[in-house]
Amino acid sequence: MSHRPIVMISSYPPRLCGIATFCEEAREFIQKANPDRRVLVISHTDGKGEGVMPLIDMTRRDWWRPVAQQIENLNPYAVHIEHEYGLYEYYDERGIGDGNDGFLDLLEAIADHPIVVEPHTIHGRLRDQEADFIYKMSQRSHVVLFKCHYQKWRLDWTFHGRGWPTPRNIMVVPHGARPDKRWGIHEIPELRDEFGFNDAGLAAHLVGMIGWIQSNKRWDILLSMWEEIHHEIKRRTGQDWDLLAAGAMRDPHHKADYEEWKAEAEGLGNKGIAHYYEFIPRGDDYYKMMAICDFIVLPSTDETQSGTLARIIALNKPFITTAPMEGLTAQTLESEGGLLFTTKEMLKRKVIHMACNEKLRLELGENLRRYLDEVVSWGVVARQYNEAYRLANKALRTRKPLVLDLEF
Repeated sequence: MSHRPIVMISSYPPRLCGIATFCEEAREFIQKANPDRRVLVISHTDGKGEGVMPLIDMTRRDWWRPVAQQIENLNPYAVHIEHEYGLYEYYDERGIGDGNDGFLDLLEAIADHPIVVEPHTIHGRLRDQEADFIYKMSQRSHVVLFKCHYQKWRLDWTFHGRGWPTPRNIMVVPHGARPDKRWGIHEIPELRDEFGFNDAGLAAHLVGMIGWIQSNKRWDILLSMWEEIHHEIKRRTGQDWDLLAAGAMRDPHHKADYEEWKAEAEGLGNKGIAHYYEFIPRGDDYYKMMAICDFIVLPSTDETQSGTLARIIALNKPFITTAPMEGLTAQTLESEGGLLFTTKEMLKRKVIHMACNEKLRLELGENLRRYLDEVVSWGVVARQYNEAYRLANKALRTRKPLVLDLEF
């Protein structure tokens, strides 16, 4: 039996990047599902770790050449590429980007190997440049992995409207979530002690906004009305509920919002109804911080899918998020594990309702447990990846493009 490696191409830790974190976690479970193969990573020059080859230098127009050469040397069983536009955009001396042309050059250069591309941004309503890129990328790949079903059927509508043939090599494989990060209620006091929350006098019940603090996450929406929400929950239930806002900034372009929202959270903390905690949302601490909360609010205004939501699902935490909002809405509907809002007033009502209804929180949490175990657990997703690798190998071997069913 051949033991050729699986090679992933992606950003990788220690880079503070959602795709890097995704790749690290996906790699762990792909390796578990393929114990007879090495799972290697070709990363950008800041990637580190065992089996990581930091070859992608985006200061070079031909950054893809060393990557293609290494793929040739490794002769992999499958090449699994994590795609995000910003990861592979070369900018010339004028600051003009190449529209990811180098990425397409890479796909052409490694065409004699099984190629699986997993794009992380497929908007429901595509700009012209995005539509053109997806068409060209799909032509140059053996299998393309979308995260959500709506992305696939919307693409068919978009391409049909342009008179383009719809790519038929698209599989839907959801964003994976860990199955091994569920703490019992009896373990929460110890987690609170670990972060000093008991000594800080936090209430027994917490609403969480957890993760990277960036402009599209819109923490200000909940912060602006938390005092009113806090008092209404107290009036209805007699319980104290605090808001836990925890995370850090990773993009200096979002500094103004970060400083404003942090100050607002600290101001609510001075009133004894909230707490701000700064930490890098990676690894176990990210999961532990969410585990401490009774439910999570994710008021994002721009997501095609979300690593934050994957962690919420991993913990079976009820949540409230924005709608209509791409993958956030799709996974909320499919999992039946959260509530949706579309106005500030609606968010206020939903937070109060969730806090005042323990039965609802338990029901949503149970739905998320089932959704995790049956649909998005990394073990389930890794098996789907293996099927994609098999199909990519078959398409390469037979020289016949993969033809999968459309969604509708």
